[in-house]
Amino acid sequence: MPRRFRLAAGVLAAALIVPAAPFAATAAEAPATAGPTALRAAMPANLALDAVATASSTELDDARFMPAHVNDGDTSTRWSSKYVDASWVQLELAEPSEVATVVLEWPNACARAYRVQTSVDGVDWTTQAERTAQATCPRVDELSLDVDEPVSFVRMQGMTRWSTWGYSISEFRVYDAPLPEPEPQLPLVPAPVSLERGDGALVLTDEVEIEASGDAVAAAEYLADVMRPSTGFALPVVAEAEGQAIEISVAEGNAPAGHEAEGYTLEVGAGGIELAADTEAGALNGVQTLRQLLPAWIESEQRTDVEWSVPFVSISDYPRFEHRGLMVDTARSFYTVDEVKRLIDSAAPLKLNRLHLHLTDDQGWRIAMDTPAENPSGIDYTDLTGISGATGMTYNRAGQLMGTELGRTGYYTKDDYRAIVAYAGENGMTVIPEIDLPGHTNAALHAIPQLNSAGSSPKLKPGEVTVPHQGTGDVGNSSFDANNEHTYTFIAEVLRQVAELTPGEYLHIGGDEAHTTSHADYVKMVDFASATVADLGKTVVGWNEYASTALPKDDAVIQLWTGNGAAVRDAVNTRGAKVIMSPANKTYMPQKQDGRQPLGGTWACGGPCTLENAYNWNPATQIAGVPESAILGVEAAFWGEFIRGVDQAQFYTFPRLLATAEAGWTPQGGKVLAEFVERAGQLGTRMTVQGVNFFPTSTVDWRIDAAPSVTRCPVTATPAAAGDRPMSSKVEIDWRVIAPSTVPAEITAELVWSDGTRQPVELVSTAASDIAAMTQNSAYTGSTSRNFHASGAHVGQLEVTVGGAEPVVAGTVMVTVPGKR
Repeated sequence: MPRRFRLAAGVLAAALIVPAAPFAATAAEAPATAGPTALRAAMPANLALDAVATASSTELDDARFMPAHVNDGDTSTRWSSKYVDASWVQLELAEPSEVATVVLEWPNACARAYRVQTSVDGVDWTTQAERTAQATCPRVDELSLDVDEPVSFVRMQGMTRWSTWGYSISEFRVYDAPLPEPEPQLPLVPAPVSLERGDGALVLTDEVEIEASGDAVAAAEYLADVMRPSTGFALPVVAEAEGQAIEISVAEGNAPAGHEAEGYTLEVGAGGIELAADTEAGALNGVQTLRQLLPAWIESEQRTDVEWSVPFVSISDYPRFEHRGLMVDTARSFYTVDEVKRLIDSAAPLKLNRLHLHLTDDQGWRIAMDTPAENPSGIDYTDLTGISGATGMTYNRAGQLMGTELGRTGYYTKDDYRAIVAYAGENGMTVIPEIDLPGHTNAALHAIPQLNSAGSSPKLKPGEVTVPHQGTGDVGNSSFDANNEHTYTFIAEVLRQVAELTPGEYLHIGGDEAHTTSHADYVKMVDFASATVADLGKTVVGWNEYASTALPKDDAVIQLWTGNGAAVRDAVNTRGAKVIMSPANKTYMPQKQDGRQPLGGTWACGGPCTLENAYNWNPATQIAGVPESAILGVEAAFWGEFIRGVDQAQFYTFPRLLATAEAGWTPQGGKVLAEFVERAGQLGTRMTVQGVNFFPTSTVDWRIDAAPSVTRCPVTATPAAAGDRPMSSKVEIDWRVIAPSTVPAEITAELVWSDGTRQPVELVSTAASDIAAMTQNSAYTGSTSRNFHASGAHVGQLEVTVGGAEPVVAGTVMVTVPGKR
């Protein structure tokens, strides 16, 4: 699919010596238009839903890949053919119909070349369209047909497969009319529950104040801290505003009924901005929405001369699930405190509210422990970080490097951990620490001699006091000894210290992949850990393997990552457990996003785990028999076998984390893939300004955007007749241009003024788009200057051209020169 660049949603304006209006809106308030599901509502009927699907073959003759899946309305299922180029799948329509549009959704095995054919009788076929694709899988192909009579059959006739696999189609849609143009989307992720738009926008002035009432001060200060650097506005937080105001109110009865914990309402009109919630958490959620409604340049750390406008909207919003999380694996490769803060900065605007820190594993131990004063076991707990804080991922069993470098080492002091907890809290996120046991414990065994006993694994060799460090990606080979009293002393002491450090209500004890532990020993140790967590006043969380243990009644959470969920369902029904949905094929981030990536797993999805795949699922139907009321939420899991540092972490996490955020927040009926992809494309600017190193997903049309920073040079008089002295005004304009997934050699820019003057702008970038190197290009920068001798308004439009595409207006600057002196 050729890259398509689109006009930026708003124009940018910077005025020279022009006083701001005290309170201005760009247009009068108008009746609300359709909300975020307008695209779906305007679609013609999909004739395929009532059709009968047949195919030339089915992969493995497996019912999971039968042709009926191409028209079942579920993009998580698919038809797959055998590995033959000339394969086909066809739909027999319920009645002869006119056909104008066909849409094919290809998951991970698509066609390089194919035909769309129609037939009146299913015998004689007419080719209506032929497509040779440029884009790899996954992709969505929309084909317009010119069929001059009603037909009964529509077929995809394969010509050439993309790879050695067969063809796969998740949905084959047929329409009797052209598809409507998509409704323009506001760049909101996750999509709100209810949104109505009005015509126009409120323009904020440099005198705007933030009025906070009730417990809204923290949310108000948070918003001010975001807005001050980029706008240059003072933005005082006051109890009662005197002029233009952003009003934030926290009081009982403000939130949508039944959603008091995190719900909010947001009204933007000509009269100002009103954000209302019942709680501080709800107010912060509303602030994050308002933040996304502002121009993306609000994320800049430097002053930017754009029009700070907010579209007229009326929003009533609240989350679908209580838990919306991101797990960061610090054990295999360490992240510094500043790197964790950067991950929080990129996750919090998406209304993610849980930060799950995987602190221990075979490869390393990342949280400092103190040796208690009373310590009859003789365990030196400081050795956990003194020894296993200095280890990490190394090589695989074949001696090959795991990742681009060795796993990074280090650990968090207790003060470091407290700093992370505090910073996460300021951003609306609760930290959930994980101490993985009784498997994934090689780092503890490597550091603590007392844990190495007859029933522990691996076994000590002659002369060893502790087992060697295990730095490979192998799993399931380590275990504590269920018959060693020191095991229970150790578990109790570590969990006690972690609980003391953690104000949140959850402690995660892992429990996964304990393959060398007998079931009886596993249950014995996990039951002890679960009871210990309960005694500490916390709610225990564990991976789905621990679902068969004696979970605390009505006070346990199971995190599903694999399997059919039978044990999870039983724990929900008999123990009152709640579930966090983290199915690997939907939420595991260190998987390839497409085939262009040299590193990354493919095991979770049987191929790349695409953005579309991360979006197209329903947490409420993941486990049959588990109702939505039993689902605590969803969580993306970022494992560290081969990823090093925060830049690589973001490259594998974004933009798929946007999909996970929407799965956790937006009602299933409000999710529309095409709209989501449109919004993701708009958020490319915001992510770039934030410094998020995101993957350039090929199925997203990344928008070009630009912003000027204007330097106003001293005003001088020009020679003229006395009494008629026009001013000579000089401006210098520094431009920042966002154009994701581009390289400097293919991008040019020109500033075109309203008087016809054209000025080339040379653009440079400090980081190139390079998938192999895991880098997204940074903002391009360039500068122009001009002397103005004529009074009045001078408007310049920055036209940006990428490759051979048509130039787009990415940004606008306005300079107003006063008249006679």
